[in-house]
Amino acid sequence: MHDAIAVILGGGRGTRLYPLTKYRAKPAVPIAGAYRLIDIPISNCINSEITRIFILTQYNSMQLHRHINSAYHTNGFSQLSIEALPAQQTRECSDWFQGTADAVRHYVSFFSRFHARDVLILSGDHVYCMDYRPFIAQHRATHADITISAVGVQKSQASRYGLLKIDPASGRVTDFIEKPDQQRLGCVQNDADALTNYHGQKDKYIASMGVYLFRSDVLQHILMENPLSCDFGHDIIPNLIDRYRVHAYLFDKYWQDIGTVEAYYQANMKCLDDPMSILSCYDSSMPLFTRQRSLPPAHINNCEIRQSKICNGCLIEDAVIRRSIIGMRTVIGKNVRIEESILQGAHRYQGPEERRQDRASDIPPLGIGEHSVIKRAIIDKDARIGRNVHLINQNGDETVDQEKRGYLIINGIITVLENAIIPDNMII
Repeated sequence: MHDAIAVILGGGRGTRLYPLTKYRAKPAVPIAGAYRLIDIPISNCINSEITRIFILTQYNSMQLHRHINSAYHTNGFSQLSIEALPAQQTRECSDWFQGTADAVRHYVSFFSRFHARDVLILSGDHVYCMDYRPFIAQHRATHADITISAVGVQKSQASRYGLLKIDPASGRVTDFIEKPDQQRLGCVQNDADALTNYHGQKDKYIASMGVYLFRSDVLQHILMENPLSCDFGHDIIPNLIDRYRVHAYLFDKYWQDIGTVEAYYQANMKCLDDPMSILSCYDSSMPLFTRQRSLPPAHINNCEIRQSKICNGCLIEDAVIRRSIIGMRTVIGKNVRIEESILQGAHRYQGPEERRQDRASDIPPLGIGEHSVIKRAIIDKDARIGRNVHLINQNGDETVDQEKRGYLIINGIITVLENAIIPDNMII
């Protein structure tokens, strides 16, 4: 696919994913223990033989840039070209990116230098495993100007997405509404029986995945003739239906937009429930790439572990771990119980002397202290959880803001901030 390039959108402020985006861009948020969200579209591109990739970055981008440089600028990817393109001030524009389309507009003239036949627009904060080659093949076979990759969704979720109405015979998009209210859902309801016959799709509501394939000349023309249109879903796509050949490509596997803390939590749990099909971690034909670290194997002694992922470099003894993800370099003390939780791990190890000094100063060391219990929680990087701490949401709260004390509760999920200190004997 040397005649197609990929453009990955780095996302905005990520306010709905806060506090996981307090110190990092959305695509830099860890996923499934050993990866970051940005690894997913990059790996999909590599596995689809798309070797020229651009990543548009803006907010909190340092961690993202560091990860890209350390993971993909190595000899193992000698045929791969990945460039991170930050928002920048020019004579033509002195503003930040104002949306997805505006971000691409800033660099569309630069992209034209590569004379690609098609431009693939991707999001950096979605969880899915996709070979883009059949997508591109359909786009070209139908002579489409734009093709939108889409998935079926239930009516209860439909208003969260941009919805497509499709001509089942041709696959052409006849209507598109971004996040319609309940009164407008009927305008984009599809004939499920017809879609089943032609495409094997059983859902009446078809949602855009935010994955777009444009003919290069069409993309440049559209963005330049609509300088005030900032977002593909809200502004660009709805106005193209009558003037361009807009087609849908129906994707029939798992896909999740990581827009909220709850969606992030559920996607990680889904990786535990169905590890062979959610991400391609265990598929040698569609590997999931990431940064290679020189970490020792996890050391586990006298533990009960079920339906969990334990990453490299962990030290765990006399613990019970169920349906949880334990990130790299996590140190877990004795008699700890962890259930349905995501521990992001640590950036470093502490030596014995540093841990002793922390204890002498009544500061818990990095990791999880002895006799602690953690249920339905997200523990961000480098958090310090003291001894006999109970993170169990004992009051059943849906929302609690205790950021100054190092945690929030969002949709009933306890979320401990990066670098937070939870002292001994604390019960939440």
